Amino acid sequence: MAHHKLLFDEDFEEPFTIIAIHCSEEVYKVAYLLNLHLGMKLRRKKTDLDFSNDGLMITFPLYDFADAHKYTHFYLIGNKCRSAEASLQSSGGLFAELASEKSTIHYLLPEFKKVDYFLKVYSDFETVPLRRILSQINEIKQVISAYTLETANIKSRNNLIFD
Repeated sequence: MAHHKLLFDEDFEEPFTIIAIHCSEEVYKVAYLLNLHLGMKLRRKKTDLDFSNDGLMITFPLYDFADAHKYTHFYLIGNKCRSAEASLQSSGGLFAELASEKSTIHYLLPEFKKVDYFLKVYSDFETVPLRRILSQINEIKQVISAYTLETANIKSRNNLIFD
């Protein structure tokens, strides 16, 4: 009896491009600047991107814009999330409690700790003029630099699934 072996080499991941943005502004200001200079209409989604890590809920604000004419979808998300843990220490006295706060930084993509924001660009027909978008982002005064990332180098690619 003959054995048949099926090989499945097809990769069904959606093709997308990630633009890394270095900017010290808040995420809402970056979204405003991208809307102003690139003609986008980025809006904050009603639900943030949530992760649970060691009992802590880590949230990253997510902005999106769907360009129906060019069949392109843009997502803007911050790479850093700062969480604070409060702890009380009692010294045995009635009013002598010491409160301390420990702040930790969590990253969406830990392998790119120096990047402040990511712009995920997904297009059905791959007709996005990336060079023009990159040059327009780099022309913004508040942006330090912007460049594309090679998606094969992203180890935590599952963190970039937003839907």
